[in-house]
Amino acid sequence: MKCGPTTPSAAAVLISSKPGCFIAGADINMIQSCKNAEEVSRLSQEGQKMFEKIEKSPKPVVAAINGSCLGGGLEFAIACQYRIATKTKKTVLGTPEVMLGLLPGAGGTQRLPKMVGLPSAFDMMLTGRNIRADKAKKMGLVHQLVDPLGPGLKSPEERTIEYLEEVAVECAKGIVDKKISLRKDKGLMQKIQDYVMGFEFVRNQIYKTVHSKVMKQSKGLYPAPLKIIECVKVGVEQGPVAGYLAESQNFGQLAKTSESAALIGLYHGQVACKKNRFGTPEREVKTLAILGAGLMGAGIAQVTVDKGVHTILKDTTVAGLARGEQQVYKGLNDKTKKRSITSFERDATLSNLTGQLDYRGFEKADMVIEAVFEDISIKHAVLKEVEA
Repeated sequence: MKCGPTTPSAAAVLISSKPGCFIAGADINMIQSCKNAEEVSRLSQEGQKMFEKIEKSPKPVVAAINGSCLGGGLEFAIACQYRIATKTKKTVLGTPEVMLGLLPGAGGTQRLPKMVGLPSAFDMMLTGRNIRADKAKKMGLVHQLVDPLGPGLKSPEERTIEYLEEVAVECAKGIVDKKISLRKDKGLMQKIQDYVMGFEFVRNQIYKTVHSKVMKQSKGLYPAPLKIIECVKVGVEQGPVAGYLAESQNFGQLAKTSESAALIGLYHGQVACKKNRFGTPEREVKTLAILGAGLMGAGIAQVTVDKGVHTILKDTTVAGLARGEQQVYKGLNDKTKKRSITSFERDATLSNLTGQLDYRGFEKADMVIEAVFEDISIKHAVLKEVEA
């Protein structure tokens, strides 16, 4: 970032993703290694200064986002002049710092409200929830979306990243040539919202409402949400200088609270639990067969098809099989209703499921899971059939 904006031959700067991730956030261990709140505050101020240089770069900085763009990664992205994201379920944007007892400490509490408005900014920072690419586009977090590519000579993800970078390069050229404007065209609702937010009593009502919701849910036991509200309010009402100072100071204070230490410890525990201590399996499971389409069997099928595993779901009756298939469909369709996935993604995932009443294709299964009715004689009979 020091060389790009100052290199004479460079007209623009492109920041791209590595497979699976754009930037997943700051190093938590680095924050924990600080001896006191003042050291943490200085780290925050260094991040603020670096991202301010990016924001004020004389040459456009384009962020090509694929995969996780969280925490400090999102703060970095919103400091860039232009953002492009892949429209995949792996691409998510968010500010999860509150879940660690912290707040966005590299300018996030100041830039985010200006970009998406107070209500949306508070929702993101106080819940820590992830935002999918399509919603991020509607909110104004990203300027442009790129559809993923399918398999070819390279993996779908590699091809998608290459395509994303090609589009990003063309956008950078368009910005340099003044063919692409960095100014966002605001719709009528956005203009109305901006007008309403100009009234102090409206903003105060938002602060009051958000504060009461936080107190109702947290009982005042978690300081981070209240500090987030404070930083945003200071920035909006007193200006950016006061806002950035409040952000860095509160970030340092929060990092040394017992609440943050406990939440970070919980996070490390969750990460450790996700690691496979048994190592890589000798045989990858590409096809899974499940005996029994009841509640348990259909539940297993729902998980495996969602992971992209071809799943054979077998039952002894048409009615039982239909109930199992309907359960899998309902689970995926609920995600569609919540807009977690598109109807196309739902149908594509469902195509991994094969329902049947016989043992066709079982010889190709890498693993067979028995999930029949809890009757030992039935289980013995089914296992004999499979082994035969």
